[in-house]
Amino acid sequence: MAITLTTAAAERVNSFLANRGKGLGVRLGVKTSGCSGMAYVMEFVDEANDDDVVYEDHGVKVIIDKKSLIYLEGTELDFGKEGLNEGFKFNNPNAKNECGCGESFTI
Repeated sequence: MAITLTTAAAERVNSFLANRGKGLGVRLGVKTSGCSGMAYVMEFVDEANDDDVVYEDHGVKVIIDKKSLIYLEGTELDFGKEGLNEGFKFNNPNAKNECGCGESFTI
């Protein structure tokens, strides 16, 4: 399985990278945190580490460290606007439960 992006997410990532003026892609990961146990991490990166796994979807490189990959395998990154709010959303098939705000999850 791969990590994928919707068209909206890819356009938003490309917009951020263009505004930065540099960047290889986006790093997705997880950390222990939040009210449900695990929280998503997302950052823009200029280079991949030797032990990273790199996927490409819609022309965007998605970089994931190997320890986060088991939690994120098969995830789709989406971007949406709802009223005045906008943001990225992780559609993670591995998540068994999410907190109300969608910032953290359990496996």
